Amino acid sequence: MIYSKRIVTVASGIGRRRAAAKVDKAPNYEKRRKEISEAAARVFNRKGFSGTSISAVAQELSIDRASLYYYISSKEELFDELVREVSESNLEAAQNIRNSDQSPAEKLKSLIVQLMGAYAKNYPILYIYIRENLEDVADSRSKWARSMKQINHDYDEAVISIIQQGYDDGSFVNLGSAKVVSYGVLGMVNWTNRWFKPDHSDIDAQAIGEMYANIITNGLASGTLDLAK
Repeated sequence: MIYSKRIVTVASGIGRRRAAAKVDKAPNYEKRRKEISEAAARVFNRKGFSGTSISAVAQELSIDRASLYYYISSKEELFDELVREVSESNLEAAQNIRNSDQSPAEKLKSLIVQLMGAYAKNYPILYIYIRENLEDVADSRSKWARSMKQINHDYDEAVISIIQQGYDDGSFVNLGSAKVVSYGVLGMVNWTNRWFKPDHSDIDAQAIGEMYANIITNGLASGTLDLAK
């Protein structure tokens, strides 16, 4: 019983130091957190979320597991924080593009290029997230799952709105449901998770984004993607 109390005391002490370091934004703390995040992303990419453990992340960094708990409380905390930060940034970018003065075609191009760039810049964390099922998260992560579903919904709405703007001003041929078209656009870009690796690809994310953007916007503008005709 005394041993159990000691564990709780030590754990709570680490939690207090971690919280204090976050508030103070200690340079060494933030640097180490970044290193841990990058190592965790590599492990998540190889093993998937369910197959990753704190021990595996510690092994990736060649340190003991106990040292990690000063920086993170669990793999869930680390994964969820990484995904949420990047996803919120992408949503803000999409909404800014939607609300800009660009034409619908230019908006769609900008959005596709930005999203592809985000996948490369934050590789592989967003690709890992794409492969995860939010319906299967533990109850302790339900709040995070709900917030991510809202972010996903709001992002989808930004893309749908851009497609609808093109329908409304006549710059896009109306091929049917703006929602279905937008899901097709996102599906095309998201499928790169199966093959794109920034460090091993002979074509960069910018070029891929521009290529996809031209295929999609040219098709919408000319109506050549309307298979019903």
